[in-house]
Amino acid sequence: MKGRGIGDCHCMALRRAARAITQWYDEALAPVGLGASQFAMLATLRAGEAMNIQDLAAQLDLDRTTTGKNLRPLERDGLIAIAASATDRRSREIALTAEGRKRLVAGFPLWAAAQEKFEVANGRKRTAKLRQELGELRID
Repeated sequence: MKGRGIGDCHCMALRRAARAITQWYDEALAPVGLGASQFAMLATLRAGEAMNIQDLAAQLDLDRTTTGKNLRPLERDGLIAIAASATDRRSREIALTAEGRKRLVAGFPLWAAAQEKFEVANGRKRTAKLRQELGELRID
């Protein structure tokens, strides 16, 4: 590792890019009162059927604790409802509320515009390749 400094750190480079892109989407979604993470959670829940926290966490590639913490503001704002499962009272299920669906629908054009701007700024082929490469990254 001789000659390599913190400026070569893969983690820092990815975190820097993630922060910048998250800020980009947060600003785009601000008019509907959602952040990028909140929008992703609502969009994942949009199928209409309730989902348990564990399944939502798996789809978002988050741990259960982080997912639970991120759900609290959505529940507080009336965008989701969390209730005990009808089939397993130990399990909690999350569903979009009517207000959550309304906010998600209002956010989609803003999200789509952010997607378009990002692709135009960075090139469609390049951004598609970037998504593919990020999905293929391995650390093991």
